[in-house]
Amino acid sequence: MTDLTTRTTTARAGIRGFRAGDGPQVVEAWRQSAPADPITSGRFRSLVLLDPNFDPAGLRVAVDGGRVVGAAHAVRRLTPLAGTDLEPEQGWIPFFFVAPDARGRGLGRRLLTEALDWLHGHGRTRVDFSSYTPNYVFPGLDAEAYPEAAGLLDSLGFRTLYEAAAMDRVLVGYRLPEDIALRVAELTARGYRFTTPSDDDLVDLLALAGGHFGPDWAGTIRACLTAGTPLDRIVVARDPGGRMVGWAMHGAFDSVDERFGPIGVLEEMRGTGLGEVLLHLVLERMRALRAHSAWFLWTGAQSPAGHLYRKSGFTTTRVFKVMRRETAR
Repeated sequence: MTDLTTRTTTARAGIRGFRAGDGPQVVEAWRQSAPADPITSGRFRSLVLLDPNFDPAGLRVAVDGGRVVGAAHAVRRLTPLAGTDLEPEQGWIPFFFVAPDARGRGLGRRLLTEALDWLHGHGRTRVDFSSYTPNYVFPGLDAEAYPEAAGLLDSLGFRTLYEAAAMDRVLVGYRLPEDIALRVAELTARGYRFTTPSDDDLVDLLALAGGHFGPDWAGTIRACLTAGTPLDRIVVARDPGGRMVGWAMHGAFDSVDERFGPIGVLEEMRGTGLGEVLLHLVLERMRALRAHSAWFLWTGAQSPAGHLYRKSGFTTTRVFKVMRRETAR
């Protein structure tokens, strides 16, 4: 009888935009719906409510008898990531969920359809799940953890663009490998420098990150340092001529010291072992801070970076599908 009552009531759940007072219930419903990826009120505040592109109307909330039982978040740019480009055809759905006791009556489809319609009403003909920058919640969909969500997205026309691998490495007992120590010595003898950046070095670091790897990378570095991330979480590399050619860091996201990245090396310097050196110099610093592991959410499983991480002891822990839906105007 309880299950029948729940299902009948859920069929009448209303969907509307986000309102003041919804936040705690959204966080709780999220926690129940996605136990593999719980969220705190603080992360919800920083990733969603304080996002400069947040529009309350785009966060579609399902309410049943005064209780939040699901949500789907639709985002379009109100503030450019860089320059003046608002990406007028692009939209994102960073997350959606339905509480376990509200499933089986089409509520997830209704939420996603409303989110897509809202984006289409703002001229968005291309929608990605869920690789939204700067405040992505997931790199994409973990179809193994959420097979029902994968089926729903597929039925709504989303197609996989590529897969992103999340990786971890245990740092207990970590020591800088001997071959890496020798490589550091060789490069240093040739005039390369590996240092913690000074304040003035940040100008070159942001130019390197933003100019060669994307404005979101520079934005991530700028935001974490403004929030108080210590400079010693970063190692920068300069070539013999003094040019900054790469960097690696940890603690850039949510002040989580065990989260590695981002890391970047100028394309023309790849194949020199510079990236591997930077990776291990940061792992050494992480272990000095008593980190038990290093992890990150996003790399191409078969990319050069993916091969480097596996060579350095990282293993894949999750795989995310970056998905896209395209429609005509």
